[in-house]
Amino acid sequence: MTLFEALVTRRCVSVTYNRKRMILAPHILYTRRDSLYMDAITVSLEGMLPREVKLGTFKADGLSEVKLVERGFEINPIFEPDAEKYQGVTMMKVEPEGADA
Repeated sequence: MTLFEALVTRRCVSVTYNRKRMILAPHILYTRRDSLYMDAITVSLEGMLPREVKLGTFKADGLSEVKLVERGFEINPIFEPDAEKYQGVTMMKVEPEGADA
């Protein structure tokens, strides 16, 4: 699945969500109420830079036209992988380079 590959390779994805084209930097995939969610930083929305950097929550079922893009990303410091909302439900998250070494 493209989202898993994006997390492993720390590459952005191009998606359509709520009829809007965006480029996202996915940071984590997790489940909530038996549905898959992704928290990601919006890199661009309809070709424009977002007004502020924030970690948004996207229901995977609502994502369409998901494509891996060449643009890489760094893990954003606003991402808190140990946050309570992720406890026991994390499927995959971005890891710092060399974390598995």
